[in-house]
Parts: sequence; C-alpha cells; structure tokens
Amino acid sequence: MSWQPSMDWETAQQRAKLLSAIRTFFNKRNVVEVETPQMCSGTITDVHLDPIPTSYDWHQDGACQLYLQTSPEYPMKRLLASGYQSIYQIAKAFRNEAEGRLHNPEFTMLEWYRVGFSMEELMNEVSELLTEVLSVKETEVCSYEQAFLTYTPINPLDTSLADCFGFISRQGKLEPWLEQTTSVDTLLQFIFCEWIEPKIGQKVPCFVHSFPSSQASLATINEADTRVANRFECYFKGIELVNGFHELTDQAQQLQRFEEDNQQRGLMGLDARTIDQKFLSALFHGLPACSGVALGIDRLMMLALDKESIKEVMTFTTHNA
Repeated sequence: MSWQPSMDWETAQQRAKLLSAIRTFFNKRNVVEVETPQMCSGTITDVHLDPIPTSYDWHQDGACQLYLQTSPEYPMKRLLASGYQSIYQIAKAFRNEAEGRLHNPEFTMLEWYRVGFSMEELMNEVSELLTEVLSVKETEVCSYEQAFLTYTPINPLDTSLADCFGFISRQGKLEPWLEQTTSVDTLLQFIFCEWIEPKIGQKVPCFVHSFPSSQASLATINEADTRVANRFECYFKGIELVNGFHELTDQAQQLQRFEEDNQQRGLMGLDARTIDQKFLSALFHGLPACSGVALGIDRLMMLALDKESIKEVMTFTTHNA
C-alpha cells in the first residue's frame, strides 16, 4: 500500500501556475468565477455517462438520494437563468467509470458560459486559451462531416446501420456488442474514436464542429442546416479535450431530449433516470442565449506538461485516494 502522491512537487508547482494563468485569462475577459454544489438532487440522462449516487440522511424531508455531479452544467445554467452573466468554474466532477491513462472517477473540469456568444465565437475563445496554455501557435478547424470523409468512406449525415456495419466489418473490428446495437450514432461514435480521433490534431489542437443533430445533446440545431447541431469538440494528440455547445434554451425541446435519452436507455437495458426538474424550471424561467464549454483540466495539464498519464498531474487518483 502506497501513501505517496502520484504527482511530484515540481509538477504540482507547474500545475498551480497553469491554473493561475487560466484564472487570469478569464479575469481579463470579465468572466466571473463561481462555485456550485458537487452533490445535487438531479443528474444526467445521458446513456453514455454514469453518475456516482450518494445519500443524505439529514434533509428536512428525511433521507434523500443525491448524486455527485458529472459536470457543473445544470447548476451553472440555473445561475444564468437567475440573471448571472458570463461565468466559469474550475470544479471537481465525478463519473462512475474505470480508471485509466485518461480517466479517473474524480477529476477536475473547467466549464464556462458566455452570454450572447455564438458557437463560432466560443470556439475562437477556446482556441485562444489552448494556444496560451499549450504553447501552440494556432489551431485547426473542420466539420464532423469533413473529418469522416477525410479518414473513412462514411458520410455521417447520410449513412445507415448497414453502411457502418460494413465499414467496421471490413476493418476487422465488428465485435459482438456492436452487432447488437440499433443506433447509427453508437456506430458513428465508435468509428470516430477508432479511425478519426487518433489522427486529427496531432501537431496543433483540432476543432470538430457541426455534429449530427441526433447527437445534439444540449445544443441548438443549426438553422441553416438542420442535419447538424451547433456543437463542437476539440482534440489534441488523439485526446478529447473540449466539448462545447450553443446552448439549447427551449424547455420543451430539452424535456423531449431527456425523454428520448430514457427511451434509449430502456432499449439498452438500462434504468430510466429521473429528470432534473430544477434545471427544467430554470429553462422555463428563461436561459439567456449563450454558448458553453467543458474542458478536462487534468488532460490539459498532462498535455501542457508533456506527461504520459493524468495520474502524473493529480495528487492522488481514486486507486490511491
């Protein structure tokens, strides 16, 4: 049993300087730092994310179910709906997933929201932050469709289960769990992770934007091309760093997406999740037009400090907590 940290003192000092630089970046832009609860009564319906549940015995109504937050998104949007302007947070987040080179159940996330920003404006700001922290001169940009057509024969905006199965099978990667899926998006995500993600952004960070509307999550649909959503991600050296949206503000549409998530969970043999009513109430009250983004701090530090694993930029992983 080891009691010692996985991050050495020199790296700890470097990490602290980078965190200070990030805060300075936002201070210069009048983006205000906030804090929100890490335990909340609501959680996500996303079929690909599992929260860590906990309980609180001293609630005024008796013992209640709480969840460690997978991100601070919902409570931060509640702040925006109440009248807050552009805000950011460097917060702990929790996901019930296996540890690995790029994953730890408890990690640090940078999330920020810019009131009045379009997706493109926020992508530009994220680019400014990444060029500063990663010491690169520029970033690259391409659409989700362009990325697929560059590295595969698949057009993600005009494809089918058969097309995706055929491509994966020809590559010798058609595993039993994939054969059971009825979701084109699951196959597209697999193809992206296997054949696109390792190749993009090798020299400088690469932004991929305009994901299929079926993968909109909490993003608005593009008015000029309803096949795609106003959503982007950023990759560097084969690692996903950023996930951003021009945020959906319509309560009815958001409720529908949550319900569709739960329907998909049922098809996958997963339990439905209780929908976060406080978040929906905030949307009903009125979320201002804004764009938001989440960035994995530990992955960013790993890349900025040229480390091989996030454990080298974390004091203690869950394995040694």
